[in-house]
Parts: sequence; C-alpha cells; structure tokens
Amino acid sequence: MKIFKNIIFDLGGIFIDINYPKTEQAFIELGVKNFSDLYNQHHANPLFENLETGKITPDEFYKEFRKATIATLTNEQIIKAWNAMLGNFAHEKLGWLQKIKSQYNIYLFSNTNLIHYNCFQQIFSSTTSYKNFDDFFIHAYYSHSLGMRKPYPESYIQILEKENLVAAETLFIDDTPKNIEGASQAGLQTILLIPPATVIDLNF
Repeated sequence: MKIFKNIIFDLGGIFIDINYPKTEQAFIELGVKNFSDLYNQHHANPLFENLETGKITPDEFYKEFRKATIATLTNEQIIKAWNAMLGNFAHEKLGWLQKIKSQYNIYLFSNTNLIHYNCFQQIFSSTTSYKNFDDFFIHAYYSHSLGMRKPYPESYIQILEKENLVAAETLFIDDTPKNIEGASQAGLQTILLIPPATVIDLNF
C-alpha cells in the first residue's frame, strides 16, 4: 500500500453493527414480502436513494413507501422496522479510532438517512461514554446531507474537493465491494474490510 495521510471510513459494518436481514424480516412480518428487492446492502431503489440523498423528507418517504408496497403501515411501524438493522457500537473500535485520529486526518462517509441518523446517534450516546459520534472525525459526511451517495465516484470527489484532499494520499475503508470500486475510480486507495476482520486488525 502507498503512503497515505488521510482516511475516510464507512460507518455501517465498520463501527456500528448492521444486520440487514433484521429489517427485511421486520417488514416481512408487517406484510412487506419483497423488501429485499427494494433495499439491501448492495442495492437501493430510487425511493431509498432519494431518502439517502436528502431529496425527500422522512414524511414523504413514509407516504411513498406505503404506495410502493401497498401496505397500510403507520409511520411508527415503518420507523421501527427500518431501524431494526441498527446494532451497537463496539467500544474497542472506538478506542482504536481515538488512537488513529492522532496519527491521520480522519473523516467519515456513510450512506444513511435522517431516520437512521437520529436513531444511531441516540444508540451511540446512550451506550457509550461519548456524546456525539461525529466528534471523532474532522468532518462526518452523510449522504442525506451531502446530497450524494456511494458508490458513485462523484460523491468521493466532492468530499476530496470540500476537504482539499489529494486522492492518492487518501485511504477509503468500507465493507461493501461496490463502494470500494467507486472509491478506486475516484483515485483513492482502498481497503475492503470483509468480516470477521475489523479495523482493529489493520496494520498501519
């Protein structure tokens, strides 16, 4: 690997546990049998892309989700099932992150949405000794506020430009192959972190 000065981390599967089948199962139990066709780790249909890029509000999402699934669900039912995939933050990874931030310029780039953001920040503050996960990073970028999402190369380029980073000096770490491919196309160095490996196993 080449020498790098900056690291951009993914969030889900890297620092917070994500269990996509839990959300799929929650929606199946609510009568939505084809949820995985709409959204999974490797694919998001236009409705979910719009949510994750901030083009629609959560309230608009709930309305359109009911139309797309022909399901008579309340907002609260959708929220609970949608958030079911979110697990906990691993304390040892947060300790590792504290050390890394003293050695590199570190950033976050996560495909997420306002519904998940509010939920995982609450999980973070209630289950760790820290207040805000974003404080670990020089800047935490979330697709719903950036207006762009992975794996599109333009999303990485946008962050590089905003932070005045050189692509060749920047490492991107993610657990999804498509996102790694997009980062490589944008000129970043990359590491695909495949479970059971975690960031703690990285040697740099």
